[in-house]
Amino acid sequence: MADVSPDEPEMQADTLELINTELAGRLARQAESMSKIETKATALTGLAIAAASFLSTREVDSVLAGLAYVSYAAAGGLSIAANAVASYQDAPTPRPWFNKYATATRTAALAALSATRVKAFEANVPRHVRKGRLWAASAGALGLGVVLMISAILVHN
Repeated sequence: MADVSPDEPEMQADTLELINTELAGRLARQAESMSKIETKATALTGLAIAAASFLSTREVDSVLAGLAYVSYAAAGGLSIAANAVASYQDAPTPRPWFNKYATATRTAALAALSATRVKAFEANVPRHVRKGRLWAASAGALGLGVVLMISAILVHN
């Protein structure tokens, strides 16, 4: 399907309103999903710190404990990276957009707004995927750390 230009006159305002409403909802859901990933990543950081603290109070096999600490450090680092500040796009820059479309027709303004929201959504996808992958890797590292910690405790006893 070819890209649509906001300058095409055949577009219908009611159709564009429907598209724009759906795009606004998609952007909101995308932002909410990123926020949830960041919340989970923060929780993983806390769990990694708590598990490492617990491990430090036990008599354990030093090699397995060392590997567990490395896993906890990786989990913490990856979850912090998942929380890294990144620009999130959700709408056009207000002043220039207003100046350009204040005198335009409703159809032209809706077409431009929809096109801008599509670009914003597409620009956010790689950030969203990156955050999700970092969180998943962090969860995996935390899980490995727990297995190593339990092994370190059991081997020592």
